[in-house]
Amino acid sequence: MFFRLRPYIPTALITLVLSYVCVQYLTGNKGFFSQEQRDRELVVKEQQLANLTAERTDLEARAKYLRIDHLSKDLLQERARVLLGLAEPNAYVIRLPAAPNAGS
Repeated sequence: MFFRLRPYIPTALITLVLSYVCVQYLTGNKGFFSQEQRDRELVVKEQQLANLTAERTDLEARAKYLRIDHLSKDLLQERARVLLGLAEPNAYVIRLPAAPNAGS
């Protein structure tokens, strides 16, 4: 009787493997039913990219005016005051530690 069932073992294994693959296709991390979650993550990542692009553009513009060939005295003075802690000549600024963000 054991010899009669033996030809069905490969068929059973193939069926199990195909069942596993189908379940992963439907419910897996990148499966068919997780498309909405990926769409939400894409929107969040695109917003982060837009924010970082705007920040980079601003930093590039500021850096341009700090180079020797395009030196802006006002921007240089502002950066020096921020880095040295001066508000105006002969005045010092006392910095307090930043409050931690509640959302982070």
